[in-house]
Amino acid sequence: MLVCALVCGAVVFPGLFISFKAVLRRLFPKWTDADVVCVSERLVSAVHGSLATAAGSIVVLSCKDVMNDNHWLVNAFVVFGVPYMTFDLYAMYLSHFHSQKSRGHIKDHSLQTVSAFLHKDWMLVLHHVALLSIFFPITVFFRRGLGDFFIGCFFITEFSSPFISIGKILIQLGLDDTNLHRLNGLAVLLTFFTCRILIFPFMYWTYGQQFGIPLFTGLSS
Repeated sequence: MLVCALVCGAVVFPGLFISFKAVLRRLFPKWTDADVVCVSERLVSAVHGSLATAAGSIVVLSCKDVMNDNHWLVNAFVVFGVPYMTFDLYAMYLSHFHSQKSRGHIKDHSLQTVSAFLHKDWMLVLHHVALLSIFFPITVFFRRGLGDFFIGCFFITEFSSPFISIGKILIQLGLDDTNLHRLNGLAVLLTFFTCRILIFPFMYWTYGQQFGIPLFTGLSS
C-alpha cells in the first residue's frame, strides 16, 4: 500500500502542475511564464492542503483512543505527500527562476540562481526538508503505531493553506481590491487561528479527557 501511495503521489502532483500550466496558458495567453508557473504551483499547494485536511479529519474522527487507535490513512498520506514536498521544492525554484528572468535579472539556470532561491525562501525550504527528513521517518518507521490521532491533527493544520494560495492567486489576477479577496482574507484568519493555533489546546484537551488530566497539565504529562 505504501509503495502505491508513493507512486500515486509521484504521478498526481507533477501531473496536476503540468495540467494547470497547460490550462492557464490557454485561458490567459498574455500571461508570462512566471505568472503561469507561480499560479500553477499555488493551485497544486491548494489541492495538497485540501487533501491533507480531508485525510486528517477522517483520522481524527475515527480515533476514539488518541494513543492506540490506528487508521491506514496516516502512513499512506504521509508517503503520498513525500513526492509533493519534493516536487514543490522544484516548483518553488521554477517560480523563482521565471520571476527573476521576467525582470531581466537572470538569463538561465545556474548555481547562483539556486543559491539566490535558497537564500530568499530558506524558511520554506527548511520546512520542506524537515518534513522529509524528520517528520516522514518518525511517522512511518519509529512511532510503533502510536498517536495516529495527533498525526491527523497535524494534517488538519494545512486547512489554511488553500486560502493562502487562493489569496495569492487573486492578487495575481488583479483582484486584490475586491470583496472576494477580503472574504478570502477572513477565511485565512479563521482557518489559521482554529487549525494552526487552537488545534494544539484541542489535542491536549482530548488527551486529558481520555486520561482524566486537566487541560493546563496536559502538556506536562
